[in-house]
Amino acid sequence: MTAIRSYDPERRLLTRTRRRITAQVAAVFSLAVALLGTLVYCVVVDEQDATARRDLAVAAMSAPMDHPPPCVWLFELRADTLRSTPRAPENLPVREELDRVAADGRTRVEVAEIGGATYLVRTQRRGDVLQQAVMDLYYPVTERQRLLRTLWAAEIAALLAALLIGQVLARRAIAPLGEALDRQRRFTSDVSHELRSPLARLHVRAQLAARRLRREPDPHLAVGDVDRLVTGIGQLGEVIDDLLLSAQLRQRRRPFGPVDLGALAEESADAEAVRAGQRGVTIDVRRDPGDHVVRGAAPALRRVISALLDNALRHTSAGGHIRVTVSSGAQTVRLSVRDDGVGLDPRDGERLFGRHTGAPHAGGLGIGLALVSEVMDAHGGTIEVDGRPGSGATFTIRLPRAEPDPAPRPARILLPQHAGGETNRTPEATTSAPGDASL
Repeated sequence: MTAIRSYDPERRLLTRTRRRITAQVAAVFSLAVALLGTLVYCVVVDEQDATARRDLAVAAMSAPMDHPPPCVWLFELRADTLRSTPRAPENLPVREELDRVAADGRTRVEVAEIGGATYLVRTQRRGDVLQQAVMDLYYPVTERQRLLRTLWAAEIAALLAALLIGQVLARRAIAPLGEALDRQRRFTSDVSHELRSPLARLHVRAQLAARRLRREPDPHLAVGDVDRLVTGIGQLGEVIDDLLLSAQLRQRRRPFGPVDLGALAEESADAEAVRAGQRGVTIDVRRDPGDHVVRGAAPALRRVISALLDNALRHTSAGGHIRVTVSSGAQTVRLSVRDDGVGLDPRDGERLFGRHTGAPHAGGLGIGLALVSEVMDAHGGTIEVDGRPGSGATFTIRLPRAEPDPAPRPARILLPQHAGGETNRTPEATTSAPGDASL
């Protein structure tokens, strides 16, 4: 069976870009190492050459014929008589150099390849005597070859390290682009999935309003349906706004203010009443006594309750009930949405809050619950889920209660002094305000 790979031009472009960055970093790093190695090699070779020439010149001028320095041989040609260092190589001296110096008298220093060996040859005239000093370059050449092999090994190691470093740097450089591409695709998917339910509700309400307008001669009887339609359109705009500003919610950039969670629950339940009636499901809202005010973004929290109700409606059969309960504790406000629908497997609790993840019995859940989790994180709240297969499910959110505004401090007033010189003040009046004067 042949697997068919989907064509993804954006991902392929990112991959090509990452490879190009890796190659460029590796090339620059390798070139730098190569230039440094070349510089080191040239410096070493030049230093070796200068040292060899200097040592050979000293040996030619002052070393005794019978005891020259190691790896150096001396030769003297007087008339037709050649005198040489004992145990000198048979292929020395270099006759061509002797003939040239004999012809023009100029001192010459040359590198000669003789018999597979490399020699540095210095030939000079001293009076009527031709002198030639020859140094074997075996050890300097061996050192150069060893250095060259070392530099090549360093270059290969540097290339491998550069490829690894380039890969890491390329991944880090491309990571924001990949994340941006993922966010773009996720946003597109979010919009396409998240707008289905609001648009479906608006379509139903528009149909009901149109039917009532056709059936009732007085258009004023359809004002309620039109008002709910307008409200739904406004909430649809808030859904779009929440999708656009989800990143700001996660980074706490959105301004928060006091929000009555109980009022939002009743408003959201009323918005879902028509769709619930069509499905034969009842929605009950219970507000326990007390203050249910939290601090947050009202559209985002409304979206949370709407997503929980939408999830309950899609998993509750006709004749079922959905109960929304709002209560307050010492530090938190609790809202729970409970249904008696198909329920869920407790092992799916964590997976339910992933995007476009669903329970096996219900297809997809869209992104509603994922947005709930994001909004709760942005507001410092928590969400819990409980249920059993066939026994319904309960989603509970908890948000910190809004701190009450501090009571205004009473003004401090300085009363006039009496004739006896005593000053009467109110208990709060301990200092005088600027501009007040005692009489």
